[in-house]
Amino acid sequence: MKKQTLILIGAMALLIAGCNRSLYFSDDSNVDEKGWNLDHTLNFVVPVDDTCSIFNFIIYLRNTNSYPYSNTFLFINTTFPDGGVAHDTLECPLADLDGKWLGKTMGRYVDNRYYFRKHVIFPEKGTYVFEIGHGMRDSSITGIRNIGLTIEKATK
Repeated sequence: MKKQTLILIGAMALLIAGCNRSLYFSDDSNVDEKGWNLDHTLNFVVPVDDTCSIFNFIIYLRNTNSYPYSNTFLFINTTFPDGGVAHDTLECPLADLDGKWLGKTMGRYVDNRYYFRKHVIFPEKGTYVFEIGHGMRDSSITGIRNIGLTIEKATK
């Protein structure tokens, strides 16, 4: 009986910890192992019906420990429901000056998260499209494995 109670309490704790009421949108895309070309963007389509809440936009980036640079630049184009487009550049530091990876390392992968925008209100309801491409000098880069976009309601 004691063992079953502990298992039940553990399962409930995991369930409660897994519930994130502030999460509004989350998706990720894998990058081709052969390389991420300049002309290839990762698209995230976000349906928005909440124009009152305040949001944070977070970019998740997973690279391998064989990625040859200490950072990467991302070009982010946001297309609004009315057709307007906003262009942004985000620098993502991946390693310190000594070459030690920043972020969480798991085997050959390194996971990082970057706030792309903080405390943003969507100006209109509708579908937003976020296109993310790399902005490095090389036309194709290897070692980036995954890019994700999360939009969460900001806490006050």
